[in-house]
Amino acid sequence: MTIDLHQRQSGVLLHITSLPGPNGVGDFGPEAYRFVDWLQSAGQSIWQWLPSTPIGPGESPYQGVSAFAGSPWMVALEPLVARGWLAQPAAPEGGFDDRRVDYGRVLPWREQQLRAAAAGFFARASAEDRAAYEGWCASQRDWLDDYALFMATRSSRGGQPWWEWPRDLAAREPHALAAAREQYAEEVGFWQFVQWCFDTQVGALKAYANERGVHIMGDLPIFVAHDSADCWARPDLYELDEHFQPTVVAGVPPDAMSVTGQRWGNPMYRWDRMAHEHFAWWTARVKRMLSSADVFRIDHFRGFAAYYEIPADSPDATRGVWKTGPGKALFDAIARSLGELPIVAEDLGFITPDVHELRDALNYPGMKILQFGFGGDGGHEFLPHNWPRAAVCYTGTHDNDTVRGWWNQASAHERAYAAAYLPAGDHDIHWAMIRACANSVANVAVYPLQDVLGLDSAHRMNIPGTLGGNWEWRFTWDMVGAEPGRLLAQISATSGRSPIAGARLPE
Repeated sequence: MTIDLHQRQSGVLLHITSLPGPNGVGDFGPEAYRFVDWLQSAGQSIWQWLPSTPIGPGESPYQGVSAFAGSPWMVALEPLVARGWLAQPAAPEGGFDDRRVDYGRVLPWREQQLRAAAAGFFARASAEDRAAYEGWCASQRDWLDDYALFMATRSSRGGQPWWEWPRDLAAREPHALAAAREQYAEEVGFWQFVQWCFDTQVGALKAYANERGVHIMGDLPIFVAHDSADCWARPDLYELDEHFQPTVVAGVPPDAMSVTGQRWGNPMYRWDRMAHEHFAWWTARVKRMLSSADVFRIDHFRGFAAYYEIPADSPDATRGVWKTGPGKALFDAIARSLGELPIVAEDLGFITPDVHELRDALNYPGMKILQFGFGGDGGHEFLPHNWPRAAVCYTGTHDNDTVRGWWNQASAHERAYAAAYLPAGDHDIHWAMIRACANSVANVAVYPLQDVLGLDSAHRMNIPGTLGGNWEWRFTWDMVGAEPGRLLAQISATSGRSPIAGARLPE
């Protein structure tokens, strides 16, 4: 479904894992379809997700083991039961928390269910289903074969990182790859089956949403993890030494928030080698993203103009240097293969003029965060009267506190300024911020569901720079009720952001 980012519209930010459901974590099951129906009734035309790739350390969706695969934990179990591949699962004793994802309990249990479903599929699948599976595997071979073998080897070796595998396998010598494929054939089949289920389910959900006028906005992290199928499959595309260890890593320099900066640890790309291949890896990655999303936010967009490179032996980010990124040439190469790219540039943080120049040359909208606007005066770039039309505005993002949490902890100046500007008070700050975004000239407005529901800091999704307790939040339908959807529909209609049925002007 084509999306026009120059058209006035709005949507809600809610990660798939935050959906309700009986199986411990949100997934592509019935509750996802119910949420699409709610979005439509609330006059919204965008559902924004966080990355749907596999999660990594700290359960972060920004540090996954593959830039191409889908998260196994988003695969819904109900369709697998309906197909006869899986018996109706019973939750472990004590059940699951319906407002928090307990990853330590949920993921082993869900893997057990997926393995049972895979066994059922390979034992009982119809000829039609087998043909669909095999055809899909053939169509995705460019990334799937390496990913499935990587996961099979990794899981069979107790999660051992790939650079600690036997040297011939780590170095991808043909005889070692062939032996591993034979040795781990059943495990390879399992990981392929899970990815087929992911693609089938995300495709069905996207089609359902599109039919109801709702676009899916995905999220593409700029970097990949060192211990990933991507790094193992093409180590020549990364700054690695002869032992496959990074020589330099990604991060951001010291600033007012951190005197030592942030050392993310991702290996850096060999942009020269990627350019020599006409950025084929990036083209394949974006093509894959667009199979599950109508538009996507590209994280840390500034890294394409210039990126901060830190020596791998540095314990923090104080010794880094800035390097020139691939710039417009990268996106031009992708567009030559895929056509016009529906991209939102995440242009937050330490931004220099070259970042804005690149964004504008590509005609991508940037991001504006209303919570950031009240620390100064009327000239602040994050106040609505200073926003351009070519922008996606937010009350806050997954990295921010909720609006109500922000209000409760804001400085006296920020609260007084926001109260006068919006105007607002304790009881309606979240709706005042939503209205300010909706009524602004920004073409696209997005609100985290937590802000639509007026929830406090206990419900935030992530606290950057911390480990533990992040990415766990879930909602239940009794938290929603009828009023938030009614008000959101009315705000969207009165601000000219509701081209779909369900949103009506007040009588």
